[in-house]
Amino acid sequence: MKLVPPQSFTYRGGTKAVLLLHGYTGNTLHVRKLGRFLNDRGYTCHGPLYKGHGSTPEELLHTKPSEWWKSAVEGYEYLEQEGYEEISVVGVSLGGVFSLRLGTLFPAKAIVSMCAPVREKGNEDILRRVLEYARWFKSIEGKEEMQIERELEQLAEEPLHSLDQLRELIASTARQVKRISAPTLIMQGELDEELYLESAQIIYDELTVPVKELKWYDQSGHILTMDKQHDLVFEDVYRFLESL
Repeated sequence: MKLVPPQSFTYRGGTKAVLLLHGYTGNTLHVRKLGRFLNDRGYTCHGPLYKGHGSTPEELLHTKPSEWWKSAVEGYEYLEQEGYEEISVVGVSLGGVFSLRLGTLFPAKAIVSMCAPVREKGNEDILRRVLEYARWFKSIEGKEEMQIERELEQLAEEPLHSLDQLRELIASTARQVKRISAPTLIMQGELDEELYLESAQIIYDELTVPVKELKWYDQSGHILTMDKQHDLVFEDVYRFLESL
């Protein structure tokens, strides 16, 4: 089967812009519907695809976290170059980490972080995510189960340098949360793994901004923008942005 890779997107609207950031092993499809929703309500929305994402798991493992982070920074700078002065940043999972990190470096109008991990993750957990993605991707390609298993074994033996870098990027972001000055909304699915539940509370507690919220979603897991309560999530993001 020939796969059509996801792409970066820009939906032009009014003078207020939103940068939408997807997660690790994810792609822009995870934030596209939210982009459409906000665009219908007058926002310009831009969702960059990180380098190495939306393609083969081999390509993903052969790119670095610094390159994914660079894609996020370039997304913010693109909106600046287009003349937008009010830029909010909304991210899911690793995109949530990136949204927090951008909030320490740029004068964002608002930060929205969904299911961001700031509690330390082991390489085994991160590699498991890669292998789950690889199994899904290779099955969509139409490969036989035996071939998939062989290729997964080869992937599991790849050097883990990029995973070490990813852990450090997340840890360094966690140490800088206090530097965020923009109003911040933390969103977390209650059906997510314990690490993410703990991370949401840690981020909220570390924030020193006067305007901050922590919202929980009792019927949702990790990818809030694609889960059962995504309509409520979209409305809450819009409400938060409009309240500022």
